[in-house]
Amino acid sequence: MINLLFLVLGVALLTVGGEALIRGALTAARRLGVSPLLSGIVIVGFGTSAPELVVSVDAAVSQRPDIAIGNVVGSNIGNILLILGICALITPMAVKPLALRRDAVTMVAASILFMFLVLIGGGTLGPADAVMFLMALVAYLVWAYWSERYHAAPSAELHKAEAKELTALPKSVTWTVTTVLTGLLLLIVGSQVLLMGAVGIAEQLGVSEAVIGLTLVAVGTSLPELTISVIAALRRHADVAVGNVLGSNIFNLLGILGISALLQPLPVHARILQFDQWVMLGASLILLLFLYTGRRLSRLEGGILLSGYGVYIGLSFTAFGG
Repeated sequence: MINLLFLVLGVALLTVGGEALIRGALTAARRLGVSPLLSGIVIVGFGTSAPELVVSVDAAVSQRPDIAIGNVVGSNIGNILLILGICALITPMAVKPLALRRDAVTMVAASILFMFLVLIGGGTLGPADAVMFLMALVAYLVWAYWSERYHAAPSAELHKAEAKELTALPKSVTWTVTTVLTGLLLLIVGSQVLLMGAVGIAEQLGVSEAVIGLTLVAVGTSLPELTISVIAALRRHADVAVGNVLGSNIFNLLGILGISALLQPLPVHARILQFDQWVMLGASLILLLFLYTGRRLSRLEGGILLSGYGVYIGLSFTAFGG
């Protein structure tokens, strides 16, 4: 019970801290004259991954690579199957293929890059792999901003809308700084509390830390993505909901794993090699297929995604729970 309380408390701190950090950063960006386009791409699109970043970096430094990698892979699976499944059930999600083609293809490419680097690295992500991840992330950011800023890509409106989804931003400079610092502090404390609870639960249930990282920790750290996406779905802003998940998945793989592997070599758990990385790639390809065939995520497709997540969780604690 204590470990479960630690887990819930850690998730709560991470969620509140992530929200505070995003709101403070958005206000600071507006005061500094940063465009809504860039704010949407970087601050909102990637800022929702702040809990995953803090938890994975903390786990890597604490010599718990299974949680560090499991958190990223599990979050990407949950973002697609769980979050977009829920959003599509709320409302059918029509999307603009031209607006999302770059991000959807980049997400699939990042998944393939992860699998390739793990394969040639003998099951371990090291500093050289980290550099490749981070270089790919910088290239993506430059490409995203350049294509939308100078070629009037329709996805520019998507990222501008992302920056407007959050309201009730801090007004004064003092409150802005306080909000950012409070968010960072809550993220750091929350990651420590979450890790204590996650490790304790893994020991009590007799399952590997990878399983807990891929499921409980991954879902907990994905709550900011869930919040933004559900709000966007309720407001019928389908492009924002889908774009938020795509941007988050790209940053999870290229940014979070890049930073984590740069700090500490990360051996990849056998079950991730055998099962989870293939689920992540399969979910990415299925989403890409749904987006391009019907140009929308229907309620039926949302149900398929959500059912797929239920099957994945079931297998995680049974066939692949060791």
